[in-house]
Amino acid sequence: MILNMSGIQKSYGDKVILKNIELIVQKRDRIGIVGNNGAGKTTVANILTGKIDHDQGTIDKPAGPISIGYVEQAAKETLTDLDETAISGSLLEQTSLLGLKKVQTWDKERRSQLSGGEKTKLSLAKVWASKYDILLLDEPTNHLDLKGVEWLIEKMKSFAGAIIVISHDRYFLDQTVRQIIEIEDGESSVFQGNYTDYQVEKERLYQSQLHHFDMQQRYKEKIDTQMSNLQNWSDKAHRQSTKQEGFKEFYRVKAKKMDKQIKSKLKRLERELEKNNVEKPKEKEEIQFHFKQNNKRGKRIVEVKNGGMRFGERILFQNSHFYMMFGEKIGILGENGCGKTTLLRVIMGELGFSNGELWKSHSLKIGYLSQDVADLDETKTIIEYLGLTVKDEISEARTIFANIGFKADKINQPISSLSLGERTRVKLVKLLLNEVDLLILDEPTNHLDLASRESLEKMLQSFEGTILTVSHDYYFLEKMCNKLLVFENQEIKRVEMGLEEYRRRDQQKTVNVENVEEEKLLIDLEISAVIGQLSILTREDPKYDELDKKLVILMNKKRELLG
Repeated sequence: MILNMSGIQKSYGDKVILKNIELIVQKRDRIGIVGNNGAGKTTVANILTGKIDHDQGTIDKPAGPISIGYVEQAAKETLTDLDETAISGSLLEQTSLLGLKKVQTWDKERRSQLSGGEKTKLSLAKVWASKYDILLLDEPTNHLDLKGVEWLIEKMKSFAGAIIVISHDRYFLDQTVRQIIEIEDGESSVFQGNYTDYQVEKERLYQSQLHHFDMQQRYKEKIDTQMSNLQNWSDKAHRQSTKQEGFKEFYRVKAKKMDKQIKSKLKRLERELEKNNVEKPKEKEEIQFHFKQNNKRGKRIVEVKNGGMRFGERILFQNSHFYMMFGEKIGILGENGCGKTTLLRVIMGELGFSNGELWKSHSLKIGYLSQDVADLDETKTIIEYLGLTVKDEISEARTIFANIGFKADKINQPISSLSLGERTRVKLVKLLLNEVDLLILDEPTNHLDLASRESLEKMLQSFEGTILTVSHDYYFLEKMCNKLLVFENQEIKRVEMGLEEYRRRDQQKTVNVENVEEEKLLIDLEISAVIGQLSILTREDPKYDELDKKLVILMNKKRELLG
């Protein structure tokens, strides 16, 4: 054991965040921490790293001082944060593996244009270039492209120390952790296995508790019926003791006996319930989304011809042709910095292509959910942000917020008091109040807890319009999208399949290329051997023609492979 958190408590004023957190960390542990937005996960991380103090409890480090590398949820790392000596060696190797090529040569303009994913990659590269006993990663896959996620999964396998991950990324948790710590109502619970194992066990425990609670309620109903019968008999005995002359004493004794039975049975029931009481399991939060939609639309809603975008000498993409049909669910794939968010801005009319044409249906109405929640005015309440003044509109908004798990008092609180996930939900509500045909989502699951992610997926699956989404969330893309726009070799290509099928095909293509290279090498060796033999023979030699024909066949095979 290298670290032990026991009985950790933390409050801010009257608000209790953590009641009882237990966490034991062994060397080479892979631990995932999950919980709803606002449950206290980042508070635990800040206590672990010493950024804040806990109110009660202990943190023991039996092996002595330990070093913790911390990648925070909102990565703010930039190249200007690193001195010239830091941008070398191991760091350059890690950034290169993550797809950040030649960062030491980037000029001032390029450094100022870092995307959220590039900042996260830089933070991860910096941590991996150092030596730590424990890595603490808070939502590390937020903003990462799929290549970055796969890189991180592989790096975690080989890391010699312990890793603690706070994440809502189901695919990432399934691939990396062997233990889940759930934080709920300020307390921690331990589950062995990855996220899927945790889900199965959580459901089993819920059903078991629900079954025992129902049995307890049926038993209580049975006792209540018996008690009611006894009480009726007792009341009857008391009434008869006042009416029956000569038998009053008999009925009085009978009534007292009944009262004694009732009290005895009641005490026994209370003792049993106190000893074996089963609380009703917490109701599962069902978040409901309902989109209004504009019924005026055509079939083809967006078309791009020869689309290209450049900034100065830097080309993001060019020679791109694709279209979007009404009702399609399309995912966008590409490495960080390739121009995914730029494409979204072009489609929304915020930017124009450097060259090429964009056509949009004249009646098209677009709803946009950005990955950045920092653009909300924190001084405003939710109702003020939504700009609602009419009583009926405010009432409708209250209903929507209730459906997505907001308590009634929250909509009058300033946005500054909301968690990142809650702010994302507020942005969603703004879309819910409008009729849209095309829903553009830029990392929509960032900052959403697991329950909210799954509820969002259910809502989007019932949305009849078109969805265009950028997301690093593997499970989200696979569940939601049956078409892709892929950024590849500075070009955008439309692909008629979902993510899993596309990745399988891509991996198969890689295997085929490797096989071709291997076969080409063998043919080259054979060609060299034949030419070597021909060089020592004369044309009159009987073997010359045979070897010459063999050489022609080999050369043709090589041309076919290269073709």
